[in-house]
Amino acid sequence: METLSSADRPTASRPADPGNPGGYLILEIMIAVAVFAVGFLAVGTLVVSTSANNTKGNIVTQATLLAAETIEDLKSSVDITGLAPGTYNDGHPVDAHGNPGGIFNRSWVVSDPLGFNSSRRVQVSVSWNRLGRVRTVQLDTIIRGNGI
Repeated sequence: METLSSADRPTASRPADPGNPGGYLILEIMIAVAVFAVGFLAVGTLVVSTSANNTKGNIVTQATLLAAETIEDLKSSVDITGLAPGTYNDGHPVDAHGNPGGIFNRSWVVSDPLGFNSSRRVQVSVSWNRLGRVRTVQLDTIIRGNGI
């Protein structure tokens, strides 16, 4: 029968073997939690900023389409002389489809750039208020009537 010396016997008071990869220190766990927390905060910030930018992009797209629709309506005038130079607006806020009750204020300026009454310069502005700031989309074109 083989006897174990006191150095070979496991004891509760003996420190863990530094070469033993079987256990984790509390410090390693705390560092891992901190790294994951920073990662989750970064992802959360990314989600919030992406959502805000997506909303802003949607509103700018709606305003641009509203301005383009106005230009197309004015281009479809059969007689260009019926489109008198001047400044026009809807008189009330409109939605993305031009219906009353939205966030957009649409106005347009018609001028005769050549003075021959053969074409019109049209500047359409669509503005809205978001987060305390007035934002504007403006489109310019020259039209000759009959869809041209």
